[in-house]
Amino acid sequence: MSPTKITPETIRGMKGRGEQIAALTAYDYPLAKMLDEAGVPFLLVGDSLGMVVLGYPDTTLVTMADMEHHVQAVARAKPQALVVADLPFGSYNSVAEAVTNARRLVAAGAEAVKAEGGRAILPQVQAITSAGVPYCGHLGMLPQHVREEGGYHIKGRTETEREALLADARALESAGAFAVVLEIVTPPVATEITASLAIPTIGIGSGPECDGQILVTLDLVGLFPWFTPRFVKPRANCAAEIKAAVTAWKNSLAGSATQ
Repeated sequence: MSPTKITPETIRGMKGRGEQIAALTAYDYPLAKMLDEAGVPFLLVGDSLGMVVLGYPDTTLVTMADMEHHVQAVARAKPQALVVADLPFGSYNSVAEAVTNARRLVAAGAEAVKAEGGRAILPQVQAITSAGVPYCGHLGMLPQHVREEGGYHIKGRTETEREALLADARALESAGAFAVVLEIVTPPVATEITASLAIPTIGIGSGPECDGQILVTLDLVGLFPWFTPRFVKPRANCAAEIKAAVTAWKNSLAGSATQ
């Protein structure tokens, strides 16, 4: 029998079963296939591809066309994992845009979409879920707001931020989100949010008490050596392996030319 296809309901149910959710980013066919073969249940075609694949300084330059291109590549791997895609910067400013662009990503092969924000984008979230598109929330540090906030900052340090994060998380749950990513939220607040929701939290730099963890795959395997977030412990050094293999091959060509 073939493995069971992972759905948003599968991910949501993992919280009730006490199963940790392993989530990683995928941007192309071979990476999606490898991660799926490793049993990762949640693949995010993240707008982080702007930085680690396309060389942009941040995620705000990623377009819908960029996202569709990479979602299509990941979908061609036909993973058992759930394929979630980020709505890029500026693609969900209005309710109409949010629904149209969520449907575009689904047409490209996504099985759920994710956007950044809580109550500020609640009408968009409600419209997306009402349109039948599964939705994953994203709270805490919001990379698409990096320019207006002047950098990447830990969230939840003040009582005001704590209360806002809790209210945002509950609002997303009420709007039909099946999960919520918590990015660089102080661990005590992330723990409190996790305990207060029936849907799972998936942390990134938010401590170990979330219902799951997500990382940029290239950070995890050491394939983007020019920058590694402080909260990431690389489990491999693929960049060094590639350089060594290429150098050995290049040197072998030089050696064969002299024979």
